[in-house]
Amino acid sequence: METPRTAPVNGNQVARRQSQRVLLLALGITGTFLLAEVVGGILTGSLALLADAGHMLTDVVATGMAVVAAWFAIRPPTMRHSWGYYRAEVLAALANGLLLLGVVGYIVFEALHRLRHPPPVLGGPMLGIALVGLLANLTVALLLARQSQRTINVQGVLLHVLGDALGSVGVLTAGVLILWKGWHLADPIASLAIAAILVVSVVRLLRTTTDILLEAVPTHIDLQRVRESLLRLPGVVGVHDLHVWTLSTGFVAMSGHLVVERGDSKDLLVQVREHLKHQFGIDHATIQVETPDFPEEPVHCVGDPRCLP
Repeated sequence: METPRTAPVNGNQVARRQSQRVLLLALGITGTFLLAEVVGGILTGSLALLADAGHMLTDVVATGMAVVAAWFAIRPPTMRHSWGYYRAEVLAALANGLLLLGVVGYIVFEALHRLRHPPPVLGGPMLGIALVGLLANLTVALLLARQSQRTINVQGVLLHVLGDALGSVGVLTAGVLILWKGWHLADPIASLAIAAILVVSVVRLLRTTTDILLEAVPTHIDLQRVRESLLRLPGVVGVHDLHVWTLSTGFVAMSGHLVVERGDSKDLLVQVREHLKHQFGIDHATIQVETPDFPEEPVHCVGDPRCLP
């Protein structure tokens, strides 16, 4: 059996390795403070701190997935896994989303109970921990911002961290109200607000991962527009069995059949590839070239353009 060759080190791989180092540093900071928030929430009796810890858990898991994804992305494909290991990121994200739904459910259940019977909360320590948490989030955001244009993974983690910074602001607000007014209801109210932010992120994550696993057309691509743009290329007289899907974050693939006039199709294929890359961000395209007298295959998918109204 042929041993797969190790992919050469190129600019993208160098960028991924640099991003991986930054992500590992971010993972260390967020992981350390996650433990601090859990311990602080238990000691102070603050549900808001525990809720923010649940939100920070999304950062830790997302950062961990990004580190693993960056490592997998530079691994060469094998004879068994010809696409490589890109989907590992998607499966981890799906498991992350399902786990976080349970975290949100617990936060909401406990917050509703505390709205009826608010327990005393140590506002001073709660405020201090939340302030340190905000500083930790801002530090991580600054580290990631320098790398945010290099990989899609880093951009995703940056969004998670910025969202968690908002959660820290909510805990800070609750801590100030408890110290200033003795209003202990601020703690469960802040918890519900953080849970609302968290559930929006979870739903978006689950929708994205489900679409990828179902090989849905990416939301930023209009399949009909792709078809019409291909038909406008010189020499193309028909397009069918057109499919566009996401293999993993930032990796869009396409396959399709082009019906062309008789002649040399080499230059046309180069033109199609460049067109798809620059107009739609599709880096991997598999094109079957046919002539008008080529026997048509049956339609394999309802999403085929020939089925569209």
